[in-house]
Amino acid sequence: MMDNKDYSKLALGELLTEEKKIKKMEITAAVVIGFLIGVIVYGVAKNGFGFLYIFILLLLIAGIAKNSQNLRKKQKQIRAEISAKSNG
Repeated sequence: MMDNKDYSKLALGELLTEEKKIKKMEITAAVVIGFLIGVIVYGVAKNGFGFLYIFILLLLIAGIAKNSQNLRKKQKQIRAEISAKSNG
């Protein structure tokens, strides 16, 4: 789990580094969600509707999506701090 950092105390370079990390994490989450959706589609096409494995994969997708929302909030905070430091 990610730690809660005080972005106002970080320097501009550190903020840019944090923004890059979050962007990479968001891309990774999107790839994993896409893969899991592909597994669901393949499983339904190959074996029909199986409640258990679809339910487990949907839970994983929901967890990743929730984490992705938290990452977007942190990215907004970082961008606000970057704009404040670059203007001031």
